[in-house]
Amino acid sequence: MKPALAIFVKTPGLSPIKTRLAAGIGEAAATQFYIKALMAVQAVVDSCTGFVSPHWAVAEHEALGTARWSGYPRVYQGAGGLGDRLDAVYSTLLHSHGAVLMIGTDAPQITQALLQNAVRALDLSAFALGRACDGGFWLFAGKKAVPTSVWTTVPYSESGTAAMLQSHLIEHGPVHELDKVTDVDYDPDLDVVRHELSSLLKPLPEQQAMLTWIDTLRTLPAGA
Repeated sequence: MKPALAIFVKTPGLSPIKTRLAAGIGEAAATQFYIKALMAVQAVVDSCTGFVSPHWAVAEHEALGTARWSGYPRVYQGAGGLGDRLDAVYSTLLHSHGAVLMIGTDAPQITQALLQNAVRALDLSAFALGRACDGGFWLFAGKKAVPTSVWTTVPYSESGTAAMLQSHLIEHGPVHELDKVTDVDYDPDLDVVRHELSSLLKPLPEQQAMLTWIDTLRTLPAGA
């Protein structure tokens, strides 16, 4: 059976979207980024269905049946903080698939090769972790059960998030470190991601659209 790949998503209009980014570029532009980035990530995942089984991990229970999240099976993230929700999705999909990858939608420059490397890492390690450049992580992968306490004691959205998660995971099995990736949380991150998108040898159309959107945003007058 192929590993499950859970894409953690929020539904615009039902949950706040990219609030830290919105503080820098405005709520409307932050929502536009979210949608463009989501389309880019989905396009990459669509190219990976030969070796993973994609799922939407949806934040809102009332959105599970909406057309927005069609195309992949849906799983509810559940209630509580991010640690509780990571635990719920991971444990659910581990039971049904035997191995799980979890990503968000903040890194539209990810590639098929990066996701394939994560799957291959599980051939040798119990877990794989893709650190983000801000100290968080853009991908988690595993094939062993993780105690709820591991997920819920990690402080998220901090510079030491990935390091602390890894230190807890090592107690339960070896952790393979994957390539670092920049994810977008704040306005300046857009320029880094723009550079990483422009460096792709074969960007997908949705990734090119994301690049064009960032270029357009940067040419707009302040407050436009």
